[in-house]
Amino acid sequence: MTREKQMWFWIGGFAVFLGLLYLLSDVLTPFVAGLAVAYFLDPLADRLEAALKSRTAATALILLAFFVVVIALGMALFPLLQAQVTGLISRIPDAVNAAHELLGPLVAQIESQLGAEEIQKLKANAGSFAGKAVTWLIELLQGLFLGGKAVVNALSLLFITPVVAFFLLRDWDILVAKIDDLLPRASAETIREQFRKIDETIAGFVRGQATVCLALGTIYATGLTLVGLEFGLLIGLGTGFLAFVPYVGMIIGLLVAFGVALMQFNDVLSFVMVAGVFAVGQVIEGAFLTPNLVGGRVGLHPLWIIFALLAGGALFGFAGILLAVPVASVVGVLVRFAIGRYRASILYTG
Repeated sequence: MTREKQMWFWIGGFAVFLGLLYLLSDVLTPFVAGLAVAYFLDPLADRLEAALKSRTAATALILLAFFVVVIALGMALFPLLQAQVTGLISRIPDAVNAAHELLGPLVAQIESQLGAEEIQKLKANAGSFAGKAVTWLIELLQGLFLGGKAVVNALSLLFITPVVAFFLLRDWDILVAKIDDLLPRASAETIREQFRKIDETIAGFVRGQATVCLALGTIYATGLTLVGLEFGLLIGLGTGFLAFVPYVGMIIGLLVAFGVALMQFNDVLSFVMVAGVFAVGQVIEGAFLTPNLVGGRVGLHPLWIIFALLAGGALFGFAGILLAVPVASVVGVLVRFAIGRYRASILYTG
């Protein structure tokens, strides 16, 4: 088989793989989640296997401890978060009134400059847009919560993910060996080298960034609670969770915190303290957490990560969000490999 035919074979296989992902996206979520858990815990399983002399025992012990910790944290935090979510929703009318009072003079000045006819047009357009947005939101919520898909996804995550994670984590080394045995012999070492780089990228970002998010969530939640901000626990944990998306999480968390502070506080010092919590979190992240846990070897640009998360969610839903960073890592490594080959070829050197 010529090199050109080989290239088209692999391109066709990759296209078929993407098509299957798209067709099966509704049932992929528990399997992708189980794969993520297994990949995340594999290094720990390797160490424990060496001590226990049994991969099955190491897998069972690790997953039991993992899911016990997750369930315990969920049970401990759920009542507090539920109360804060309910309280935050109940304060939305107050926020609207505060914004109206704050922006009222500005709106009046704009109305005086535009004139009555232009204002009527803007109100009509705004009303039409708001009506369409509300209709779309209602349909979306009905599809998510009133349809059966949400219940099925929740149940599958709850019951199928642990089973998938167990078998994948138990057989991880066997699966890797079988995949390695199927590699084309002439290109096996080159493919292994690219897979090592992909693994380093994914491990550096996913495992490292997950730890960074957990640390930031703890810092923000503790700091905002200590300064007396209402819903500080909810805002802090949410900001830490969204920190997985570079810069976006911190910006959203800061805006929400300032919005709540605007309703709650009347003194400048309180706003300074809220801003100080985020400033301390950013300093700790930039100086200690990210350099030590993620490092500079990842090679994933923040814009590329944001695009991958948005595209994955739009195409494949929640499963696409879980797959976004690994796929972005693979594409990044392959693009760098292709650029290296191009620079070494006659196309570049002439």
